[in-house]
Amino acid sequence: MEKTDLYFVPINEVAKRLDIPAHTLRYWEKQFSGAIKPTTGAAGRRYYRPEIVEKIATIKSLLYDRGMTIAGVKKMIHNGEFSDVEKDTPIEDKKEPLNIDGSEIDLAIDLLKQARDLL
Repeated sequence: MEKTDLYFVPINEVAKRLDIPAHTLRYWEKQFSGAIKPTTGAAGRRYYRPEIVEKIATIKSLLYDRGMTIAGVKKMIHNGEFSDVEKDTPIEDKKEPLNIDGSEIDLAIDLLKQARDLL
């Protein structure tokens, strides 16, 4: 194993590890240019440092697991919130819990029943 193998990961290896097509990684480089900056080698081949691979994994989690949009992730990166995100902590856990009493739920159910009857 060469020393560079420890520090740089080729795009195909990243794609395999994260189960993301290489063309998606190239697209994300354009969309998230502030967060994903690969090193280019001979013939323009892309190589990623381990910390960039972690950022890509976080972006994948935000987009695929949590249903965020690309614009939403860009906003997080721009606002400096991206570094605070942990892959395993759902964003919903960071919101204040809703305080809904039973009467509001009953009212909502009645309204839904009325809407169903109209349809």
